[in-house]
Amino acid sequence: MPEPTVPDRTDTPAVALGPTALVLGAVSATGAWVPALVFVTLPWAFIAGALSVTLGAAGIHYAHHGTGRLWTAIAGTTLGVIGLVGTIVLIRAISA
Repeated sequence: MPEPTVPDRTDTPAVALGPTALVLGAVSATGAWVPALVFVTLPWAFIAGALSVTLGAAGIHYAHHGTGRLWTAIAGTTLGVIGLVGTIVLIRAISA
């Protein structure tokens, strides 16, 4: 008997928002706070931090509605904020 083709509640792109935010947040936090990588990854850390905060906030929204996992979205958002703040502080310190 063939498998049903009706989409399940977990078959949605919103499930990937939390893990994507977590990976981008880890890239952002690592790129902003590891001294050996700062000058190489500074632009990428800023972009990854902004995307992580945005995707993490959307992931938190969907997780409250029952789609996706809440802890990955919160962790990704937190790491994105840490990386974003780190790059902003570093840019202000360099430009002063």
